[in-house]
Amino acid sequence: MDNYNSRARELRRRRRRRRVIRNRIIFACVVILLVVGIVFLVKWLSSGSSETPKDTSAPAANATEATGTSAEAGTTQAAAGADWQAVLAEADIHCKQYNYDKAIELVKGVNGYEGIPELSDAISRYEAEKAKAVPYDKMSEITHVFYHTLVIDGSVTFHLSDAKKVKDYNQVMTTIDEFNKITQEMYDRGYVLVDIHDIAHLETQPDGTQKMVWGTIYLPEGKTPFVLSQDDVSYYEYMEGDGFANRLVIDENGSITNEIDQADGSVVTGSYDMVPLVEDFIREHPDFSYRGARGIIALTGYNGILGYRTAPKYGDPSDSSYKPEYAKYNVDEERQKATAVAARMQELGWRFASHSWGHKDYGALSFEKLQTDAQKWEDQVEPLLGGNIDTIIFPFGADLGEGSWRGYDHSDSIQQKYKYLDGLGFDYYCPVDGSQYWTQMKDGYFRQGRRNLDGIRMWWAVSGYKDTLSDLFDANKVFDKTRPTPVENL
Repeated sequence: MDNYNSRARELRRRRRRRRVIRNRIIFACVVILLVVGIVFLVKWLSSGSSETPKDTSAPAANATEATGTSAEAGTTQAAAGADWQAVLAEADIHCKQYNYDKAIELVKGVNGYEGIPELSDAISRYEAEKAKAVPYDKMSEITHVFYHTLVIDGSVTFHLSDAKKVKDYNQVMTTIDEFNKITQEMYDRGYVLVDIHDIAHLETQPDGTQKMVWGTIYLPEGKTPFVLSQDDVSYYEYMEGDGFANRLVIDENGSITNEIDQADGSVVTGSYDMVPLVEDFIREHPDFSYRGARGIIALTGYNGILGYRTAPKYGDPSDSSYKPEYAKYNVDEERQKATAVAARMQELGWRFASHSWGHKDYGALSFEKLQTDAQKWEDQVEPLLGGNIDTIIFPFGADLGEGSWRGYDHSDSIQQKYKYLDGLGFDYYCPVDGSQYWTQMKDGYFRQGRRNLDGIRMWWAVSGYKDTLSDLFDANKVFDKTRPTPVENL
């Protein structure tokens, strides 16, 4: 028994010794790790504030000259962090888009920018570019061009079995190939896309009333502003399968692009209409856009907007316009998608306009029917766009009535229609006018004629009948040879 107790005590002593040794080893490892960690931490902290390492193969002065950065500047750059390079890239775009003050403001917002040569140089460069910009002195002569939905492939669209459709498309549509050539040639000639609000805007007067006044656009000599718009960006049901895009969507990068529904049920994505094509062009040529300006998108409502079936009839079997195939649409989801796309477009600088709800001639409509149509647009379309839409682009290139070009006080019927639309918040009114430019400024509104860059206008130019486009581009270089000729009026 005594032997057993002795062995047990010895075993316990050995176990205690092993635990002590093990704990000492663990403690030593922890100490070593802490020491190594502290050493690396000290080195890392000191690297952010120490003098920039010099090339030992050359004298210190040469090293400073080669990098263009002193030890003090290096310290400032480290303090500012790598974000200043992103700020500089953004500021460069603002400068290219003629927003010099914004570019300078961004750079000066970087902590310690004075000690970073790249930022100091950028400010000098921006100020030099700003000095070249002068107020554009022909604000009343700014042209406004417009398109309809672009034809993707003329060999398809212009050779459909429906002859009436072909004649219609051939007259009023423009192909993607033509659009891209027109855009490039206008850019080469110095045209710069501006917002219609840059031309004129409402300004509060001392008595509290608002009055439309001319804006000021600063551009370098040789640059010419213009306004861009597109009609009927609803991707109507009747156009399905005729060689057009089906809708606008947001891609994985947050960009606006198109989808095309294929006959086999698959979907093709790409730049197949004006909005994504303009985005592509501005991405490559930022100086094509004045301070981020984009175009105006004119929308009806009877088929929905932007390719989404948002009208009430698509979800209401009791509606007289309802068709059995509408059961495939979830109208709430369609509206959510359309709202998201519209919001993203507005973030990018796109504006929206009423094109009436039912694509109606407001000049020919009675006042009561105009009210009904305009109210539908207000109720069904404007909320999807976030409200506050202030521009109306007239369908058929019409206006508010015969003689309305004189002004909206020309007759009682015209004035009645205008006052109603003014009460809905419309301040900008755009009919179609074939001349190079047409604008009209009144206290309460601004009007601007639009020029159609379509098949009939280009055919007039290439056939020798009448060239109304030569100030913008050479129609002979642009005209798509897939078009049937002659291009006839409807």
